[in-house]
Amino acid sequence: MMLDTATLRVALALVDLTLLMLFYFITYRRTRSAYSGWWCMALLLFLAGNAAYLLDGTVHQVWANPSGNVLLVSGAASIWAGARSLRAPSPRPLHLAAGPAATAVVSLLDHPATNIWAGGPVYLAFMTALIGLGSRELFLLERDYSRVHRPLAVGAGILAVFYLGRLVAFLADGPEGPVFTSAFGSAPMTVFSTITLVVASFTMADLSYEQQTRDLRARATVDGLTGLLNRSAFLDLAENELRRLRRTGTAAALILADLDHFKAINDQFGHSAGDTALQAFARACEGTVRSTDLVGRYGGEEFILLLPGVTPERAQEIAADISTRLQQSGSRTIPRLPTVSYGIASTDAGPGGLDAVVASADAALYQAKTLGRDRAVLAAGGGS
Repeated sequence: MMLDTATLRVALALVDLTLLMLFYFITYRRTRSAYSGWWCMALLLFLAGNAAYLLDGTVHQVWANPSGNVLLVSGAASIWAGARSLRAPSPRPLHLAAGPAATAVVSLLDHPATNIWAGGPVYLAFMTALIGLGSRELFLLERDYSRVHRPLAVGAGILAVFYLGRLVAFLADGPEGPVFTSAFGSAPMTVFSTITLVVASFTMADLSYEQQTRDLRARATVDGLTGLLNRSAFLDLAENELRRLRRTGTAAALILADLDHFKAINDQFGHSAGDTALQAFARACEGTVRSTDLVGRYGGEEFILLLPGVTPERAQEIAADISTRLQQSGSRTIPRLPTVSYGIASTDAGPGGLDAVVASADAALYQAKTLGRDRAVLAAGGGS
């Protein structure tokens, strides 16, 4: 026995409500990711939109039918916004509102009291376009972004193609035509939507957890104040890099940098000024070194850099460039940014590993402090 459209819509509403509750309480409240929030919004809008369609054939159809169109298009816009939030800022509110607003105007002008397909072509066109844009955003993510974003992109693409088929059949065959009613009408669409929502929700839950894991991994390797590698992450990566350099017979320079009179900055101007100085130095490092170099916050006001293929003399020049960039950056928080002392060691100065190189750079840094600060000193055996 075939179920009627109203029964299918009630079933879809129950599935939608269940998915919304599960996704909100199990996924969104745990991850708080923008993508999860947008998907919760999409589920809520789809639930409200399909509920509005249940009033078709009643005296409330005049407002319920346009409302259903607007809510579903808004849900499709939320899918686009959520997918875009994975790689860029979400679309502007004006862009998100354009589709629902146009759908509302056309639906209200198309005799909604007697026409259950009021504004149908515009509604179908925006559903196709917005879900298609969501699929595009997912495809634009790097291939190794996650395990599930490509299947999710394919699923969104299939849904967009289905809506495109509905639009073409609607325009060519009419809403009462045999092709539209049998393949693209309300009943087939409701069944298709139910399956799509279930699959997409579980896939998006996986994606949200992958995002959370990636964020936790980033927090474990990045210094929260400066955005540089933290000490443990730097040392792990530097050990791996040194092993690679030894295999290729390539040397590297290691720099230890210490901001001069940093305690005086905190005492005189406050800890926010000290944070500003640390952030300014981090930006100066990032703006000077190569993307292949390693830069980390070693602890407190001390920083560490590993420059593969760089001689100690060249590292001395790089240190001077960092100091120049730091002083040129300026700050509104403190009148003058601090000077910096550097200790520089070469990885080919002896047989020891990373610990020995760091110890050599640390001894050179101590010498730089002893000689009056604001200078770079090469470790013994690392140049003159």
